[in-house]
Amino acid sequence: MQPSRKKPRERTPERDHHCESRRGGTEFAVEVDGTRVIAKPGQTVAAVLMTIGRTSWRSTRQRGKPRGLFCGIGVCFDCLLVVNQVPDVRACQRLVAPGDVIRTQHGAELGGDS
Repeated sequence: MQPSRKKPRERTPERDHHCESRRGGTEFAVEVDGTRVIAKPGQTVAAVLMTIGRTSWRSTRQRGKPRGLFCGIGVCFDCLLVVNQVPDVRACQRLVAPGDVIRTQHGAELGGDS
């Protein structure tokens, strides 16, 4: 019995992008509170912030207490911030994209407020 040979997979742009992301990919720039920061494909916003030493990026509405990454799975909503002028984005769930503008959030911000 001869060993089976698998046919090599065909290259597609989607497959190339997936493989590039798994290898770490090409770094790109995002903006965090007005400062240019380098990010890697596949990183969440929370990962980018923690990479630059930020542990809190939101304050509570009534007492202004600092909040940041707590559960890391999108359940607690402690890591909310503003991405590309969209408030209440969960930093632990949102993957960064080239050119993202990330801003600290103070309390609750409703759409249209900034």
